[in-house]
Amino acid sequence: MASDDLKGRDLIVTQEWSKEDLLKVLELAVKMKANRFGYTHVLKDRTFFMFFYNPSVRTRQSFECAATELGGHAQFLEPKSMRLKTKTTAGETVEDAARVMSRYACGLGIRILEDKVTKYGEGDELIREYARWADIPVVSMAHDKFHPCQGLADVMGWIEWLGPKGKFEPEVLKGKKLLVVWGHGALARSWCSVQEAILIGSRFGMNVTVAAPEGYDLDPDVLAAARKNCESQGASLEVTHSQMEAYRGAHIVYSRNWMSPDAYRDGEFHKQEEIEKAMKHTDWICDASKMALTDNAIFTHPMPIDRGHEVTDEVASGPRSSIYDVAENRLHVQKAVMALTMGNL
Repeated sequence: MASDDLKGRDLIVTQEWSKEDLLKVLELAVKMKANRFGYTHVLKDRTFFMFFYNPSVRTRQSFECAATELGGHAQFLEPKSMRLKTKTTAGETVEDAARVMSRYACGLGIRILEDKVTKYGEGDELIREYARWADIPVVSMAHDKFHPCQGLADVMGWIEWLGPKGKFEPEVLKGKKLLVVWGHGALARSWCSVQEAILIGSRFGMNVTVAAPEGYDLDPDVLAAARKNCESQGASLEVTHSQMEAYRGAHIVYSRNWMSPDAYRDGEFHKQEEIEKAMKHTDWICDASKMALTDNAIFTHPMPIDRGHEVTDEVASGPRSSIYDVAENRLHVQKAVMALTMGNL
């Protein structure tokens, strides 16, 4: 049977799981990657609901493949195909929907990002409301604050790249410098992936540097939690506006665009304004000259990449790019999460 520690657990942010629990997921994911089709009994005849407020490429593909390879089925759901109560329309409440879903499926994944909320944190509140009423595990498939499956895939990939070939040694990350650097771009992205990277990287003893232009601060509560993580590991967290200095000595470079704290005003997401503001910072791009300042760093990104803005093609498709390995690892960590929280091993 699945671990008593994780059976039935929700995964909304990795920060709410112990490091031992995260390692349990990663170690199983490594085994599943090595023996990809050896776990087809784990979700046999079971259904995992995927509730998409926002579309995706990797998220839907990886979760559907994960459910299939575990012997189950992933069912795609969208709010527009369901009669749900909103601020402006009548319909079924979260309580009723979550309770009914719990009678049908073995787990529920929810994806809700920037343009489907009216203020930062609203997506997090919605997922937690589903988790409150559901009797099945609720997994964030990315929301406006966090992206736990991406964080796990990131860490798995970084360990594979920086550790010895053929061995999975998580301690290799301890003391390494993780640079999370803002990149200009035309997508006005949420904070979820970068905040998750900062949190989980700091849990593994990495020295974290966050570099961004003035006016692009992340959630202060998340930064405070990451700083506390670093302190407990004997590591450090630095926030700077000097990108060139930030690159020096980095072992992992995570260049990604994110919105400013002013993106939500008066109950509205000002996407076009955010894009226009971001596109003025053309010098904030990860390129070969900046990577040359690092300690032979690997480049990482959760994708989709805004090439030519967040990073150059030369770096994104270069020999030190981990992007496709990290993308593949989404499949394996999600299989491990599903197996441990809702399946039979």
